[in-house]
Amino acid sequence: MKFLWILALLTISQQAVSVEPLDVKEITQGVYVHFGKHELPDTHNQGAIANIGFIVGKKCVAVIDSGGNPAQGIALKKAITTTTDTPICYVINTHVHPDHIYGNSAFKETGVEFIGHHKLARAMAMREGYYIDNAAEQLGIELKPGDIIPPTMPVIDTLKIDLGGRELELTAHPTAHTDNDLSIYDKQTNTLWLGDLLFRQHLPVIDGSIKGWLAELGRLEKQNYKYVIPGHGAVITDWKHSLQPQKRYLTLLRDEITAMIKQGKFLEEAVETVAYSEKKRWKLFDQFHRKNITAVFAELEWEE
Repeated sequence: MKFLWILALLTISQQAVSVEPLDVKEITQGVYVHFGKHELPDTHNQGAIANIGFIVGKKCVAVIDSGGNPAQGIALKKAITTTTDTPICYVINTHVHPDHIYGNSAFKETGVEFIGHHKLARAMAMREGYYIDNAAEQLGIELKPGDIIPPTMPVIDTLKIDLGGRELELTAHPTAHTDNDLSIYDKQTNTLWLGDLLFRQHLPVIDGSIKGWLAELGRLEKQNYKYVIPGHGAVITDWKHSLQPQKRYLTLLRDEITAMIKQGKFLEEAVETVAYSEKKRWKLFDQFHRKNITAVFAELEWEE
């Protein structure tokens, strides 16, 4: 087993020599983002669809989400080493979805800690078999157990890490987009990296709790941030205004489905009628909206 792991590391090192660095943009001092595309993960994009990036301190670098496939992780690492000589010390995963964690293995080396929500390891373990079995067919990539790397530093509530003159505050959120959402706040630039707690342009996707998600957004809305980085979509510089489209969509789902359940109506009618006023406002609406209705109906039905 040890030999196989060393061989895997050598393969990654060889790939890194020839790979082109991922394109990244410095949105504010020391905060770099690669912006994903609003696409379904498939064999063409190989799952590389999310916003990922890194934050540079005086002592070390924190990676925030590693990419949708191992090769993208290598390209992100190349972008970091091209940008700065500062070593990488942390890889922070915002949640369990493939487009945010499949590049982890590119950063597996001595001195690098992996950080995530305290429920992330369990979520990874539950999904690992499915992820590995379906990676070739769905994404056109080979995924191995060593590519799914759980956190070595779980966050139960909040955790502060020092990058050297730059403190990041990590927050483990209650169930919202998923049950393992983690946000990262950079006090130095008043930047909040939200992962998929926030979607822009791309329809929000519910894999947790709509009531929990709306509650978290309500708490976050009370704060003032200069920059907010979503998991999908452009950086926000007018936080409270740009938050409203997602709040409106989720609120419509909750309210319309609640009303239907109280009227004794069924899921089949809900998937044909609920919140279609939002259709022209979002990309990938047709691909995710009915799934969202199904998830929300199941959540709310038990409460009536």
